[in-house]
Amino acid sequence: MQESQDLLRQAAQQQQFSEHYSISLDAHTDWDAIFGICQAMSLFASRQTLLLIFPENGPTAPIGEQLTKLATLLHEDILLILRGPRLTKAQENSAWFKALSPHGALVSCQTPEQAQLPRWVAARAKAMKLELDDAANQLLCYCYEGNLLALSQALERLSLLHPDGKLTLPRVEQAVNDAAHFTPFHWLDALLAGKSKRAWHILQQLQQEDVEPVILLRTLQRELLLLLTLQRRMASAPLRTLFDQHKVWQNRRPLVTQALQRLSGPQLQQAV
Repeated sequence: MQESQDLLRQAAQQQQFSEHYSISLDAHTDWDAIFGICQAMSLFASRQTLLLIFPENGPTAPIGEQLTKLATLLHEDILLILRGPRLTKAQENSAWFKALSPHGALVSCQTPEQAQLPRWVAARAKAMKLELDDAANQLLCYCYEGNLLALSQALERLSLLHPDGKLTLPRVEQAVNDAAHFTPFHWLDALLAGKSKRAWHILQQLQQEDVEPVILLRTLQRELLLLLTLQRRMASAPLRTLFDQHKVWQNRRPLVTQALQRLSGPQLQQAV
């Protein structure tokens, strides 16, 4: 995300956007000051970028109202950049999003999932003119999953250590350290998929980050109870309907379906 932001700033600089504002949004934001930036027009005024950083949980309803108003004040000498977590479908259908959409584009900067990470690493290595073999790629993914900053730094360090640009497994093994970053939900997904080695690796990393065991237990218990409920009701209702009723995210439905096919009712009851 930071790289995307930097590239936007660089492109803006080339288009004579020479003044930059950065504001973190919260309940105490001075919106009049933000509106003032957009309205401060003069013959000699410079072009400006305005970066607004959403709270961790995304824009609140009051923030959305102000963004809708802000959309009416935008002009060609203001480049508005909104930075925040991935938007929900509801947020993408909100009035503020629809008001701002004609003025720009939505760029997804999410961390690649496990399946897409090797491709991301290979592309990054190629851009750095590095020859990365498959085994070395897999090791980098294992050690730095969820931590793209550390992964990028590792590639930069390897490029300095090996000017010929050839990154083999032995070379990478000597230089990397396990700096993967996970959440309890990564651990849960590994368990649901039946990937015991991956689940153990994630659990070790969470332990090093001092994640409270009670959080892990509650997360796992909630998922097990959901699986048990779904399994009991599968005979009387389509699984898709049950997913909708229990608000199971679309991207998690294949994983939950896989777990339901692999685990029996008695196994789930015993796990609970």
